[in-house]
Amino acid sequence: MSERVFVAMSGGVDSALAAALLVERGEDVVGVWMRLTAGGASSDSPRCCGTDEAGEDARRAAAHLGIPFYALDYAEVFGREVIDRFVRAYASGETPNPCVACNGYVKFEALLSDVVRKFGGSRLATGHYARVAHDAGRYRLLRARDPMKDQSYALYMLGQADLARLELPIGELEDKGETRALAARYGLPNAAKAESMDICFVSGDYRDLVRERAPAAFQPGPVERADGTVVGAHAGIGGLTIGQRSGVGIATGERLYVLRLELDRGAAIVGTKAEIATTTYALREVRFTADEPPAAVFAADAVLRYRGTPLASRVRVSTDGTAVLELTEAALVAPGQAAVLYRGDEVIGGGVVDHPLAA
Repeated sequence: MSERVFVAMSGGVDSALAAALLVERGEDVVGVWMRLTAGGASSDSPRCCGTDEAGEDARRAAAHLGIPFYALDYAEVFGREVIDRFVRAYASGETPNPCVACNGYVKFEALLSDVVRKFGGSRLATGHYARVAHDAGRYRLLRARDPMKDQSYALYMLGQADLARLELPIGELEDKGETRALAARYGLPNAAKAESMDICFVSGDYRDLVRERAPAAFQPGPVERADGTVVGAHAGIGGLTIGQRSGVGIATGERLYVLRLELDRGAAIVGTKAEIATTTYALREVRFTADEPPAAVFAADAVLRYRGTPLASRVRVSTDGTAVLELTEAALVAPGQAAVLYRGDEVIGGGVVDHPLAA
């Protein structure tokens, strides 16, 4: 196996700068771009890092740096593990995080495996804002220096084998301003490219995609208070998410939230903020960065949405890949979201919120 480091280049400035920093460090760098849409372009994904336009931006950055560059096709795995999962989740009353799915199934399960097994590379670098440290005989996943850009939440599924091969060169940068300044200093052709903040494969309202692929999830149903009083009607479970306030189909004058979705009746239960009383959630697909939990029961700070506020919690781990998350204060969490566990700046692990549990 060579000591080459492969850089996943999305076409954006972050991954291009990651490649530039590694070149300056004297590494043997290869750029790789992942095609994520059939034919490289799609009307559903104008900002997607897997379109031909993004691939050309990545190629130009690699050419500027004088490094080899390869385009690899992951459209099938992206469609199956990211887009299809996204649609199924909303159709079943869950709220997915496609970035978490893309990192887990595409960038690291598929791409990292290919880098090592097919191309003989030793490491994979990305433009994620996070850090990897090695001490006390193990690798640790840490928040980025810049809390406003930190992306460690979306990497919680990585274990020791992944972290041992992962390079995150821009995680040490102070802020996005430093990223832009360094990119300009290196003369990168995409130094001023705008960031994409939306779901990369959805050009408009995500509900349109779900409605097109899962029309049965858009049958009208009742909107009810917790006591069973009907206060309105919704246009379909596929267009609702736990915690949603607007667009539910009611106009009571109160600020009401979707508290839960009852799929068997197609009903949405709404209530006030004072009615949010859930402190305990079941987690599935639980993973730990150390490959094992710190203990069968342990304390951690739980982050329940991307860049969300850490909440003190206790975690009880089972041997079947599930866990129970007990929060010290009530929170409204949508099934399908990632619950990521931290101790200070270190990611301990995380899992997918499956359903609330009675306290």
